Amino acid sequence: MDPSSFAGDRDAALRASGGTAGGARDLGSGLGGGLGGGLGGGPSRDSGSGGHRPTEINALLGRGTHFEGKLFFEGRVRIDGSFRGEIRGEDVLVIGEGAMVVGEIHVGTCIVTGGEVQASIRARDGIELYAPSRVTGALHAPAIFIDRGVQFDGSCKMAPLEEPATALPADEGPRPELSTLPLIVPGKPADEPA
Repeated sequence: MDPSSFAGDRDAALRASGGTAGGARDLGSGLGGGLGGGLGGGPSRDSGSGGHRPTEINALLGRGTHFEGKLFFEGRVRIDGSFRGEIRGEDVLVIGEGAMVVGEIHVGTCIVTGGEVQASIRARDGIELYAPSRVTGALHAPAIFIDRGVQFDGSCKMAPLEEPATALPADEGPRPELSTLPLIVPGKPADEPA
C-alpha cells in the first residue's frame, strides 16, 4: 500500500473516525470518506459504489462506561470507555480518546484516535494509530500506519492474515450412505461381523 494513501493529519483521522479536533463527536460521519478511502482500498458505503465500509455506528461504549467480556460485532463500533476482554468483528473498530482497551482484537479495520490500548491487534484490512494514542502489543495487518506522537511499544507484522485452518473445503465429494459405513462394536475386531 502506498504510504501517501494515509492522511497523516490528526484532524482528518478524527473526522473519519466520528470525532472532531474540537472534541465534539459526529457519530453519523462515515469512515472511509477520509483517509484516502480507508485502509484496504475499499470504497465506503457512502460513496455509492457498493463498498463494505459502514457509515454509521452500530454500538458505542461511551466515556465512563466499563465492560468486561467478549464483544462480537458487525458494522462500526466505537469505544470511548473501558473494555477488558476479546473483540471480534469483520468491520471497523474505533478506539477514541479516553478509552482503555485491554485484551485481544480481531477486526476488519482498527483505528485508534486516542486513549490506551494494551492488546494484540489483528486486522484483515489495516490498523491506524493516531496521536495521542498509547499502544502496547503486537500488531498484525496488511497495512499499518503509526502517526507521529503515538507511543507504541510492541511488534508489527505487516502481512495479510492467514486464513483459519478450521475452514472446511467447499466440496468434499459424495458422502457415503449410512448403510455402507462399518459397524464398530467395542471389544470386537473391526473386520469381524457384529
